Amino acid sequence: MAILITGIGELTTNDPELGKLRNAALVLDGDTVAWVGPAAQAPDADERVDVEGRAVLPGWVDSHTHLVFAGDRTAEFEARMAGQAYAAGGIAVTVEATRAASDDQLLANLCRHVEEATAQGTTCLETKTGYGLTVADEARSARIAATVADEVTFLGAHLVPPGADAESYVDLVCGKMLDAVAPHVRWADVFCETGAFDEAQSARVLKAAAQRGLGLRVHGNQLGEGPGVQLAVELDAASVDHCTYLSDADVEALASSSTVATVLPACDLSTRHPLAPARRLLDAGATVAVASNANPGSSYTTSMAFCVTTAVLQMRMTIDEAVWSATAGGAQALRRGDVGYLRPGARADVHVLAAPSTTHLAYRPGVPLTHAVWRKGVRMR
Repeated sequence: MAILITGIGELTTNDPELGKLRNAALVLDGDTVAWVGPAAQAPDADERVDVEGRAVLPGWVDSHTHLVFAGDRTAEFEARMAGQAYAAGGIAVTVEATRAASDDQLLANLCRHVEEATAQGTTCLETKTGYGLTVADEARSARIAATVADEVTFLGAHLVPPGADAESYVDLVCGKMLDAVAPHVRWADVFCETGAFDEAQSARVLKAAAQRGLGLRVHGNQLGEGPGVQLAVELDAASVDHCTYLSDADVEALASSSTVATVLPACDLSTRHPLAPARRLLDAGATVAVASNANPGSSYTTSMAFCVTTAVLQMRMTIDEAVWSATAGGAQALRRGDVGYLRPGARADVHVLAAPSTTHLAYRPGVPLTHAVWRKGVRMR
């Protein structure tokens, strides 16, 4: 069934040729965008929805989340707000709770968070394993994630489990664990950071994943300058995420590569680290994505609007840059061209704001502005 969405005051397409349209309309045919143009020239359709001058943009593409988990880390958050430094070791608390949870509990929690994100305009979402850290628990996390998320990433190299030998654990990740999760995932990731995995260990994991045909992602440069960015660029990873502490060489490497720099502003705020230098990256010519990093420890939010607002108000991105980075930028971080855009042939993922322009996302911080959402052509809100 074809749906005509008309009366669009401002339509953000992210398409270089179409640009941003005023007094626009678009037609959804099944799960695909069939037509985009001036409202006065809109074709007939089976159903007509007048959004009465509201702004329309592609659904958010959240390219970095950790939503297969159980348990709570409120105490850790409280301690951090009282001045305790963030350290990667807090992940172990979630690992213990996740291992103890049933499949049904993990699936219900995942669905709850995905529904929460969708209600706020997120229509394409990546999520990772990484809270199991055994062959069986990582495999079931991947299997559960694949039933709900658009994109699934293997993050067995999230942390060395307490009491384990680091090199022996990397052997496990590169062998039996990778074999077990591979049927359920498209990507592999590694936390290349002090307290997690060093450069050599990270390279082993990524190269083993690439040999099995998986795309690559990297957690890098979160807690300080390190090898994550350079490793990601060297191995043609789709993205390197966090990018909080960057050298001039890191910025130059990202600007001259196809690796997307994914910034995670909610995480920077929650861990009380500096915000990633998005302005510096953009001015250098790097491709930047904005994502939520939704997880129970360091960024417990599914609100991409909050991340966009922060990117504008505190990271010196323009409205258009932040919206692009949270839609088309996220799509590029996932190496997809079907989401993050509103143009003929794109997936019918539509976000209608309760506002006349995307400027209101930062102009009215904290105000819920999602009016309607279509995902794959189906109205979700």
